[in-house]
Amino acid sequence: MLKKIGILLMLLPFLVQSQTEDEKQLREIYTTSLTNGKSYSWLDYLSNQIGGRLSGSYNAERAVAYTKGQLDSLGLDKVWLQSVMVPKWTRGIKEFAYFETSPGETTNLDICALGGSVATPEGGLKAAVVEVKGIEDLASLGEEKIKGKIVFFNRPMQPDLIQTFEAYGGCVDQRYSGAAEAAKYGAVGVIVRSMNLRLDDYPHTGSMSYGDLPASQRIPAAAVSTNGAELLSTMLNLNKDTKLYFRQTCKVFPDAQSYNVIGEITGSEFPNEIITVGGHLDSWDLGDGSHDDGAGCVQSMEVLRLIKQTGYKPKRTIRVVLFMNEENGLRGGKKYAEVAKQKGENHVFALESDAGGFTPRGFSFDADDANFNQILSWQKLFKPYLIHYFKQGGSGADIGPLKGEGTVLAGLRPDSQRYFDHHHAANDTFEHVNKRELELGAATMTSLIYLIDKYGTVQTSKIKG
Repeated sequence: MLKKIGILLMLLPFLVQSQTEDEKQLREIYTTSLTNGKSYSWLDYLSNQIGGRLSGSYNAERAVAYTKGQLDSLGLDKVWLQSVMVPKWTRGIKEFAYFETSPGETTNLDICALGGSVATPEGGLKAAVVEVKGIEDLASLGEEKIKGKIVFFNRPMQPDLIQTFEAYGGCVDQRYSGAAEAAKYGAVGVIVRSMNLRLDDYPHTGSMSYGDLPASQRIPAAAVSTNGAELLSTMLNLNKDTKLYFRQTCKVFPDAQSYNVIGEITGSEFPNEIITVGGHLDSWDLGDGSHDDGAGCVQSMEVLRLIKQTGYKPKRTIRVVLFMNEENGLRGGKKYAEVAKQKGENHVFALESDAGGFTPRGFSFDADDANFNQILSWQKLFKPYLIHYFKQGGSGADIGPLKGEGTVLAGLRPDSQRYFDHHHAANDTFEHVNKRELELGAATMTSLIYLIDKYGTVQTSKIKG
C-alpha cells in the first residue's frame, strides 16, 4: 500500500501539469470559436445561398462543391470526394388538402408529402377517414373498417418525456411504416400527424418505406400539421362521415450520383489510428436544413479548423466526413464504413453532430465501461462551459455502421427542447440558429476530439503505452 501511495505521489505533479495543459487548450479552443469562428458564416452560405439539399438534387451537388472548397482552403493534409449512389425523390408542386363535413363545406389542412411516397391520382384522392393512434390499431379494425378509406395516424409525441428524442422514437413508426401497414388492409392513403411537440401549422416531412410492398399496391402518404391533426380529429368525433381530400405530385427517379465530402489532418505519431467527426450534408427540401443538419456539418468542419488555428498537432489522424443521404437511405454512412473496411482502416473514435445547433449539453457514448470511465474523468474539464451530460449509450446514424470491436462512437447532445419545432419542416431555417450556441457546440466537439487524440481510447492507450 505504501509503495502504491509513493508511486501516486511521484505521478501527481505530472497529472496536475497535464490537467493544467488540458484546461488551457480547452480555453483556447472555446475562445477561438467564440471570437474567430467560421461555423456561422459557413452555415449562412449553406442555408441562404444553397438552401434545402435533398439527396440527388442540384442543391446537394452545390453543397458538395461548396464544402469541399471550404475544406480545401483550410490547408488540410488531404481533401477528397467519396462516390456514393443515392435515392432521388422529388416533391413536385405544393400539396393541397381539405376535409369535407358535408357537400361543399370544406376546411383546408396544411400537409406535405412524406419522403419516398407515391403521388395521388392526378385529380387527387378523396375518401372517408378512419382515425387510429398507431399501427397496432389497424389489426383490431381489420379490412372491413379500413378498405377504401384514408387512415389518419394521430399518435402525438409524448409530452412528459424530458428526452425529446425518446418521444420522437415512440411515434415515428407510424410515419415510416404506416402506409405499408395500412395498405395491407386496403387503405387508399394515409395522413400522419407531424412529429412535433408543439401545436402549429407546419407539416413535418420525413422518410417512409413501403417495405417489400409491390409498386401496384403502394398508397400515397402525407404528414399533416399538429394543428391540422387536432382539428381533423375533433371534426371526426363530431361527424363520422367527414371525408378527406389531398393531392400530391411527388415522384421517384432512378438513383443519382453523389458524394461524401472528406478532409483530414494526418496524425504525427499514429497516423493509422483514425478519429472521425461529421454530420450529414443532405437535408429535406421544405426549409434550408440549418439545424438538420447544416449545423452538424459546419461544426464538424470547424473542429479541424480550430485544431489548426490553436496550433495543436494531433497524434492521430483526424478526419471530417460530411455524409450524403442520411435522411432517406443512410447511403453515405454505409458507403464510408464499407470503404473503410475494404481498406482495413482503424477507426478508434467517431463523433457525430445531428441533433441541431442548440446549446450543447454534453455527449452520449456507445462505449464499453473502460472507455466510458476514462471519458468521465474528463468531465470536470467541461464543467466551466456548463457541459455536464455524459451518458453511456447512443451515438449517431451515419457513424453507426463503423461500430466494431474497439471503436468508440459518440454523439453531441445539444438542448433538444426546441429541436422538433423545426425538424423536417419549412421553419428549419438559418434565422432559427443562434450564432453563439452553434459556436459553443463546435468548441465542445473540438475539445472532446482533442482529449481523445491526446490520450487515445483505452485499447489504443494500452497498445501505445
